Amino acid sequence: MLLPADDRPREKLIEHGPGVLSNSELLAILIRTGTTERSALDIARELTDGNGFYSNIAQARSVADLSKIKGLGPAKAATILAAVELGRRVAGADPQKKIKLSSPEACVSYLMPRMRYERRERFVVLLLDSKNQLLKCQQVSEGSLNSAVVHPREVFAPAMLHSAACVLAAHNHPSGDPAPSLEDRKLTEALKASGAVMGIPLLDHIIIGDGRYFSFRENGYLDE
Repeated sequence: MLLPADDRPREKLIEHGPGVLSNSELLAILIRTGTTERSALDIARELTDGNGFYSNIAQARSVADLSKIKGLGPAKAATILAAVELGRRVAGADPQKKIKLSSPEACVSYLMPRMRYERRERFVVLLLDSKNQLLKCQQVSEGSLNSAVVHPREVFAPAMLHSAACVLAAHNHPSGDPAPSLEDRKLTEALKASGAVMGIPLLDHIIIGDGRYFSFRENGYLDE
């Protein structure tokens, strides 16, 4: 007997494991059932069509965002959001291994999936130990579509609280263009000066764009 379209991805996962499923098939399992007009797989394909996986899923921050898709009610949208958030947390949690951020590339690998799709500008500080291992990622500020107000004391207060040896500042540009503004350059100078006074040096300030980044250290702004 031919299984309904909604059940085929689930059967495929049971028989072969999740690694062989496409993004749309994995989503169809979360959606579970479709409508009289569309199967769960049809709805999932709309979410994962072309670049749609990123625009519709990764940028979604509320049930209302996903419920705009025909066939996705609040319950199904909530299930997808919960799965995406759980995936983010699992990806960022490794109790057996400390994350070492000793190069701009390593920092970007950590930051890009966490900040690339944010719709508002978000500023975080990464607190590092003497071996450049991550102690904590602390959000300092969340602003508008193009700015987040930050004061150096907001960056270094958590650094002192957690006895960080050095800090790395980072924020995203929702426009996707990581080129630094005049305000970004001024803030970097202020953070560098404050870190020197407090004995907690600024390792770097990284701006995350859409698949691109700008490192103040790589571009010579933090040279001695």
